[in-house]
Amino acid sequence: MYQQLAASYRDRSGFVLEYRQQLYRQIQQSYRQHYEKLMTSGLYEQLTSEKLLLQHVEIKENYTGDAEWYLTLQPEFIVFISYPYEWCFSQLKDAALLTLSIMQKSLEKGMILKDATPYNVQFRHGKPVFIDTLSFEVYDDTKPWIAYYQFCENFLYPLLIAHYGVQEVHHTFTAYPDGIPVAQTVAMLPGKSKFNLFNYLHVYLLLKIKNNGKASTRKVQFSATKLRNLLVHLQSKIAGLEPPKQKTTWNNYYAETILSEEYLKTKADILQKWAEQQPNTTVLDLGCNDGYFSMLFSRAGHQLISTDFDAACINHFYIQIQKLQISNIHPLCIDIMLPSTNQGFFNLERKGFFERVKADLILMLAVVHHLVISKNMTLAGIAKNMAGLAPELIIEFIPKTDSKVQELLANKEDVFWDYSESYFESAFGVYYTLQQKTPIAPTGRILYFYTKKGE
Repeated sequence: MYQQLAASYRDRSGFVLEYRQQLYRQIQQSYRQHYEKLMTSGLYEQLTSEKLLLQHVEIKENYTGDAEWYLTLQPEFIVFISYPYEWCFSQLKDAALLTLSIMQKSLEKGMILKDATPYNVQFRHGKPVFIDTLSFEVYDDTKPWIAYYQFCENFLYPLLIAHYGVQEVHHTFTAYPDGIPVAQTVAMLPGKSKFNLFNYLHVYLLLKIKNNGKASTRKVQFSATKLRNLLVHLQSKIAGLEPPKQKTTWNNYYAETILSEEYLKTKADILQKWAEQQPNTTVLDLGCNDGYFSMLFSRAGHQLISTDFDAACINHFYIQIQKLQISNIHPLCIDIMLPSTNQGFFNLERKGFFERVKADLILMLAVVHHLVISKNMTLAGIAKNMAGLAPELIIEFIPKTDSKVQELLANKEDVFWDYSESYFESAFGVYYTLQQKTPIAPTGRILYFYTKKGE
């Protein structure tokens, strides 16, 4: 009657399971000492009260019948799960700083994190939160931090690579989902980076140690003081890392749009009215750009999953959300044409983005012309796939006469004979019932509000 989650197999201390449509975490007898220390030391109470660690409820029932069972936990439910290959720079940076902060607080209570991976972090109410209760172990001050290398590979190195403008963090995790090794990091970083003392200590020196092969016969003395100094050093340097400032295709889109002020105001007025007419829903904003319209739906009380393939846009949007303390928007780096897919062991460990997301409404503004003209999608194909995602759709059609469409057609043959208002309405009419159609004067652009047939 229970099912162990495919993603929960790496830790012998316990696992996550589903029982009667509820998620639980089973703790094995082997972890008993560490769990009791976590709960009696005051560390759990401190971390949960500061909203750094996910809360749980203890359940003294063995749902699996496992002889190694010690305790069952029911963790607080997280509505939407995301992964580091979908995060922007500042999301990974905040997850790194959260991990280091928890490590420092754990040391004060005689505990340590046995692993340091961003897969132990999720975003809840707009903030990162640590979700793996079984990562905490009793601290032995004679031993080094066993998770230091993992922290570097999963947090520090992707951030450094992005900081030097080599590759964005989500692309690094796409290629190296379990963290990028130090050798590959050195190969990717610019030569000037080795003259930075921090980089030398945590990147180039580590590569030398690894290449040396044999462990040193000299006994190295470890202490809590040394570990605290290491954590403070990492924390201060990572806090100062930023992605390079760059102008991308989309991060100034609305600022340079012809008639932008009048267009934005008219469009916002229409969408605000539609947003306020809807009950509180989960909205998937595909192509959110700088988040202007996601914010509008957020203020109307909706939960937003806001995506764009432009990492600079998502990073700027995420920082804005943090400053304004907005808790109902989850921004992610997602390319509609290349979304994250099922990954991990037998493709069962982590579900793809469109399999995870459960939305009530799709928001698709100023996107369709890019998919058709730049990516050679058909209107019929777009309509079919959108209909499989959510029962409601708000979508914008931009005619060929629009300056932005003309820019896309400038260097290619116009073979898109079926890209027109009538073909658009015909394609979406197969799956949807039109509720409202409103032109955005004076641009010629049109907003459509559809509901899926049969809903």
